[in-house]
Amino acid sequence: MSETPLPPPPGHPPRASVADGLRFAFGTLTALPVRVGRWDRAAARAGMAAAPLAGLVLALAGAALAWPLLRLGAGPLLVAVVSVAVPAALTRGLHLDGLADTADGLGSGRPPEGALAVMKRSDIGPFGVVTLVLVVLAQVAAVAQLYGHGWAAGATGTAVAAVTGRLALTLASRPSVPPARPEGLGAAVAGTVPAGLAAAVAGVVLVVAVLAGLPDGVLGAVRAGLAVAVGLAAAEVLLRHTVRRFGGVTGDVFGALEETALTAALLVLTFG
Repeated sequence: MSETPLPPPPGHPPRASVADGLRFAFGTLTALPVRVGRWDRAAARAGMAAAPLAGLVLALAGAALAWPLLRLGAGPLLVAVVSVAVPAALTRGLHLDGLADTADGLGSGRPPEGALAVMKRSDIGPFGVVTLVLVVLAQVAAVAQLYGHGWAAGATGTAVAAVTGRLALTLASRPSVPPARPEGLGAAVAGTVPAGLAAAVAGVVLVVAVLAGLPDGVLGAVRAGLAVAVGLAAAEVLLRHTVRRFGGVTGDVFGALEETALTAALLVLTFG
């Protein structure tokens, strides 16, 4: 999440196609072998609007591996570990690394410049380690509870949470959120997604989540919708705090927002 994008090559049209957006989303938010052809702001806008699709693909990859494990008799806890590990591997741990770096920056107590310098270090400090351990444990515990109700419940829950996590990135790319640095992924995507487009994507995700919860009845639909809302609310609280502390967003902050929204959504899905 902290790589510095290359400048856009000359001659590119100002508008980005759907394919450009998908390549940007999967090329920056996953480690899948996708070549990003455009780094301009039009491609970034389309890519961040498509970010929830990247989350869905990663969650489905984890669920696909969970199914044979359950059929072979593996317990929910082992399946949960695998389901959390697969998306982490398919992103090379970038989001988790961003979470740890953001925790170190916030915990340093330094002014913006000093906190950003802490976040750029290659090592992880005590705040980052503790935050990373607690978040991963919470994710594994929640996913284990979901898979305890069967493969469908686990797959649906992890998909809803993963899509919510990436939706938080779409909303964080709205025009009112500035970048903290003039370079990096944060600067490349900050302010690229119009507020109306971000709201439309959020509305679609919310409707799809509610529909995904319907097989569990009205309570399941409400729980899925609430998971999206709470996940986004948790990410928004963190977003506002990081903007106050750092002066804007960075690639690391985007990783922290994703993990925060995903974890909060998973916790809500375990209620009831």
